[in-house]
Amino acid sequence: MSTTTPQTQTDESPDTDVRTVTVGTETEHPVEVEIPRPVSRPDRKLLLVDGHSLAFRAFFALSRAAEYGGGPAFVTSDGRHTEAVYGFVNTLVKLVREQRPTHLVVSFDLEGPTLRSEEYEDYKGGRAETPEEFHGQVPQIRRILDALGVPVVTAEGHEADDVLATLAHRAAEQDFEVLVFSGDRDAFQMIDEHVTVVYPGRTPSDLKHMDAAAVVEKYKVPPRHYPDLAALTGETADNLPGVPGVGAGFAAKWILAYGDVASLLEHADRVKGKKGEALRAHRDDVERNRRLNRLVTDLGLELDLADAALPVPDADAVGDVFDDLEFGEGLRNRLFDAFGRPEEESAPPADLGLAEVGRPGTAEDLQGWLAGAAGPVVLRALHRDDDPWLPGARELSGLVLAHGGDRPSAVFLDLAAADDALESALAGWLADTGRPKIVDGLKDVWKSLAVRGLPLDGVVDDPQLSAYLLQPARRSYELPALLEDRLGLVVAPAEEGDSADGQQELALGAEPWPAAGPLRREAELAVAATRLSEHLLHQLAETRQSGLLTDLELPLAVVLGRMELAGIAVDADGVQVLLDDFARVIEQARDEALAQIAEPVNLGSTKQLQQVMFEELGLPRTKKIKSGYTTDADAVAELLTRTDPDSKGHRFLAGLLAYRDANKLRQTVEGLQKAIADDGRVHTTYMQNVAATGRLSSTNPNLQNIPVRTEEGRRIRALFVVGGDAGGHRYDQLLTADYSQIEMRIMAHLSGDEALIDAFRQGEDLHRFVGSKIFGVAPEDVTSQMRAKVKAMSYGLVYGLSSFGLSKQLRIPVDEARTLMSDYFTRFGAVRDYLRGVVEQARADGYTATIDGRRRYLPDLSSDNRQLRSVAERAALNAPIQGSAADIIKKAMLGVDRRFADEGLGSRMLLQVHDELVVEVVGGERETVERVLREEMGGAAELAVPLEVNVGTGRSWHEAAH
Repeated sequence: MSTTTPQTQTDESPDTDVRTVTVGTETEHPVEVEIPRPVSRPDRKLLLVDGHSLAFRAFFALSRAAEYGGGPAFVTSDGRHTEAVYGFVNTLVKLVREQRPTHLVVSFDLEGPTLRSEEYEDYKGGRAETPEEFHGQVPQIRRILDALGVPVVTAEGHEADDVLATLAHRAAEQDFEVLVFSGDRDAFQMIDEHVTVVYPGRTPSDLKHMDAAAVVEKYKVPPRHYPDLAALTGETADNLPGVPGVGAGFAAKWILAYGDVASLLEHADRVKGKKGEALRAHRDDVERNRRLNRLVTDLGLELDLADAALPVPDADAVGDVFDDLEFGEGLRNRLFDAFGRPEEESAPPADLGLAEVGRPGTAEDLQGWLAGAAGPVVLRALHRDDDPWLPGARELSGLVLAHGGDRPSAVFLDLAAADDALESALAGWLADTGRPKIVDGLKDVWKSLAVRGLPLDGVVDDPQLSAYLLQPARRSYELPALLEDRLGLVVAPAEEGDSADGQQELALGAEPWPAAGPLRREAELAVAATRLSEHLLHQLAETRQSGLLTDLELPLAVVLGRMELAGIAVDADGVQVLLDDFARVIEQARDEALAQIAEPVNLGSTKQLQQVMFEELGLPRTKKIKSGYTTDADAVAELLTRTDPDSKGHRFLAGLLAYRDANKLRQTVEGLQKAIADDGRVHTTYMQNVAATGRLSSTNPNLQNIPVRTEEGRRIRALFVVGGDAGGHRYDQLLTADYSQIEMRIMAHLSGDEALIDAFRQGEDLHRFVGSKIFGVAPEDVTSQMRAKVKAMSYGLVYGLSSFGLSKQLRIPVDEARTLMSDYFTRFGAVRDYLRGVVEQARADGYTATIDGRRRYLPDLSSDNRQLRSVAERAALNAPIQGSAADIIKKAMLGVDRRFADEGLGSRMLLQVHDELVVEVVGGERETVERVLREEMGGAAELAVPLEVNVGTGRSWHEAAH
């Protein structure tokens, strides 16, 4: 065994981290539990991957991007879905590239019963039905792993976590450093000095390293006691109910006071109050949970870890699978870069002519280097692994500056070691609008500089944004991939710890920063970025999109950075109240559904639902799927309309839908609760280069999926509140402003339909006006039902809705829907002509364009595959309208931000959600803020119809609705 040992705490050590936790303080035998430090074994590093966990997360992430963000559809020409396969491989490549394991094993769950499901029939029964598109993708993943030579280990009757726990235990005994990728928090019990869990966040690139200290920081208990905590709180994903009303905080207090579950239950009579009563009443549940969440570490697996050494893939075998799945060269090259290539296929790195990376130690050194810079200077921000996270940003400790030309040069600035004069010289250059800069990942770099008090101006390009404008459906805008795909230029990988995500993570714990390895790679990437930027800016000029970069996306990145740093206050107590209410709704809905059937079933089990719905209740058959007939949300909603309201079947379906809806809302609120930062605010992350239409998207948390028109959605929005004092200002209300029917106004403008234009100019109720024309009645005689039909159809046209789709949405016969659409086009012929023309023009050009010239390329318009061609045609209808709306509100945001500064206002924009802006208003500025919002939003575009802006104010986002 290696003699390397984890660092220990000494009296002289400046490290003040807690290294022990006392458990059982209220018992006769308290125990000091040591919090081990993770060891480092770069030469013996095992990566264990929970295959189903990674596959599911990849599938849902890419499916959501395709459905909501306008991202690419992962479907082969013969109709096979590949979201899970592509995302799995892409994340595995990222893990191998960044973590540099020497050994790798993947495990999958097997079909059929497990020891846990045999003990508890409803184990994992709360999970939603597996989407039909996911079926068949795991075998494709295994094909790729076979081609790579990566061992896949499974065990009958056991889940993948048991296999990983056994292998982790075995590897720790052999002195490996072990990384376990798992989205199941039960994996935290594996953590010790040898084992760290890589836990995925809300996005594929968000991977958290959970060592023992991280578990203690988040959950207040050592990893060995996490299963005790989970047994008390329950686990929704596994359908294991815990003690009602007990969250992680209370559970942790009990464990610290009384020890593990067995000891706690032994002392249960000491726990006072209603929660103590609940604990004693649910003793059996807690004991069962603890039995089920205990991982097995002694399975008789045949794998010898020596046989799990990271393989060099067979290029031909990988190529055959990738060709069959229609994966492009980008992923293929990234895979071989991470795993290695057969000797004859190694891609030679480019010789960029870069000399040694300089290290200016004084202000004069830096100014001298800057004076000799040829052309724009590339700025890349570097982070150490110990750079602290702040609400909305991360502190910065290093910068690489580089320029190209005939004699490229790069320097590194260690900000932690810079004196005041050097930092002042840097600040002067950063703020100089006349000194052009290229910044990869502008928004995040701007934030990290801002929290250090360093301004940034004069940015002429962000390759991530310029490449996005040229290729809006691209899957990744990481610099190495862009360099290779756009220029065929490969930068040599670092020997350790390289990364390529805009702001770089260099896992370096010791001074000084090394000259070789990752730092050298960052310098070469910066030099190469000068060539990439020149290429991209030339392409933008050729496609007449330069203005979108310089006048819109680059300045917007700064505005978004400011909004992310500000965040928005959240009522934490109200969040918990809402979670408790949803829990009651879920329980009530479950009871109402189960009351209609003979025997209780698990409402999350597709198999059990099929038996109840189609056999016991005799409901009409739905769409056929592999496992029988679908029980998905659309099918259940459709069945609900076809059943007698007084029947048991109808009541069962209503309860099932209510149960599912409440579950989804609870998950949304749980995500919101986890996102509350130390300042009591939520700092969502805005992404400029995800939606192919140009719209912004948000994550951590996603604020665009909160229902707008439901009572539950309004309750969620009521949790977002004004924040009070901050930055020397007293904020006393939120103001919301949104566009009225902006997409229909853009439709009127683009189509030139005089009837629609006149309706908007006269301030008519558009849908009532259209209804009067279609149904041949006076506007005042248009019923609410007529108006609803017209509204659904009008917006549906923007998204390429067919008569069949309209019939399903309105629940009317297809013939009636077809007649409704025909009458619409008879009255509004210019709209019909526009919709026909935009698809044909896009097919001829290969792209659509917004009013301001933002392009969306749609090669599938000429596809032989009918499904892909149909998807592309709907995108062609939607992209110019939705993209123009996105451009308009972006311009409005820039105008509002500028006016707030020009007029010396302390009020600030906090959120942008679809067509709405949310502003936190300083006391006494309300009228001025409203005037600015109306003027800037209303004047953001010159259309044939006026842009109407609605404004409201209140103490919460909900109160400010209008």
